[in-house]
Amino acid sequence: MTTDNHPTTELYGLLVPLLDERLLVPRACVAEVAGFTKPQEMPGAPPWYLGVVPWNGRNIPVISFEGACGQRVPAVGGRTRIVVFSCLGDRLPGRHFGIATQGFPQLVRVSAEVVRPDDSRVFPERAPIACQLRMVNEVPLVPDLERLEEMIADETTVTA
Repeated sequence: MTTDNHPTTELYGLLVPLLDERLLVPRACVAEVAGFTKPQEMPGAPPWYLGVVPWNGRNIPVISFEGACGQRVPAVGGRTRIVVFSCLGDRLPGRHFGIATQGFPQLVRVSAEVVRPDDSRVFPERAPIACQLRMVNEVPLVPDLERLEEMIADETTVTA
């Protein structure tokens, strides 16, 4: 896409619905949006770690993003889905993990013309949040996916 002979860089992202927030993630990081399957709980895991579910012949961890941020873990409802992310690092044996969502993600085009930084909130240093953005009528959070992978690897035992 061009305007005035200047190229516009656009990326595709997904707005992932949480209980009271939405995440904005690169489309390329998402392997699949799957129906919710009750995870097999892991003994001794923190409350944000919901357990593991079978996916493509392996078990992958599923977490609550809200819980990982120190908030309450939302109840599972009829619209709950699992967004399966491809790992950026290599600390998780299955190379994927899931985040429980409160509905279907929405595909969006993202460019510098529609997204601006929003520094109106401060997040705890160890929270898995990279930043917050202002995007038309939205103020989505950008998750720190590497931090989430570290949290899952450090706090839990995942069976591949």
